[in-house]
Amino acid sequence: MTTEPLTYRGGHGDPLVLVHGLMGRGTTWVRQLPWLTRLGAVYTYDAPWHRGRDVADPHPISTERFVEDLGHAVEGIGTAVRLIGHSMGGLHSWCLAAQRPELVSALVVEDMAPDFRGRTTGPWEPWLLTLPVEFGSARAVTDIFGDVAGRYFLEAFDRTATGWRLHGHVERWVHIAAEWGRRDYWEQWRAVQAPVLLVEAGNSVAPVGQMSLMHQTGHQASYRLVPGAGHLVHDDAPEEYRRAVQEFLTTFADRA
Repeated sequence: MTTEPLTYRGGHGDPLVLVHGLMGRGTTWVRQLPWLTRLGAVYTYDAPWHRGRDVADPHPISTERFVEDLGHAVEGIGTAVRLIGHSMGGLHSWCLAAQRPELVSALVVEDMAPDFRGRTTGPWEPWLLTLPVEFGSARAVTDIFGDVAGRYFLEAFDRTATGWRLHGHVERWVHIAAEWGRRDYWEQWRAVQAPVLLVEAGNSVAPVGQMSLMHQTGHQASYRLVPGAGHLVHDDAPEEYRRAVQEFLTTFADRA
């Protein structure tokens, strides 16, 4: 069984591709679509191991596999795109821009850093591995994840006749995150030539100072810190996120 990785969400003009984070899905961008579709033709992307619990990917889990898949999806649009990536999606977006610069004209990277080495998934693995496969009510999801993240996961999970079902396997999601504790992605970051907006949460998951260092070392990087926002900046501080992204994309378009 396979699914299409890209879904057209509306708008016209230069394409924008929205790339979700770990345990996310393209459907989680629903609140950003009204204003993003005024800035171009918007597509959401579903990454491997996030396309449904019964959708398999035959390849070993690796950053390279994610970047290859994203590249194939973007290639199908037929022109260079602007990538808007959250967390894991930001990492894979800048790796694609480094590897295949002809596919990426600009980037937004939200709350992600190049080096998590030594940070293991151990502290939260037991909790994740006890998650039920299906939740019987929306309240059950928000009780576990909180209001902001809970709404996000309700939009990501598969809707069933009896509730909300995980759209992937927790063991694989843990495996994906574990790779980040063993390697870094500074080389790929330094290779990016496209304009980049870095958006960091005030309550960031990124190691302290890394996104600021990305700003200093990026070829065409700008930086916005959003005080008080959590990791899901686009949902936790939507107006600040919208202003930052609109300003960046408009400025980039004026210079292009």
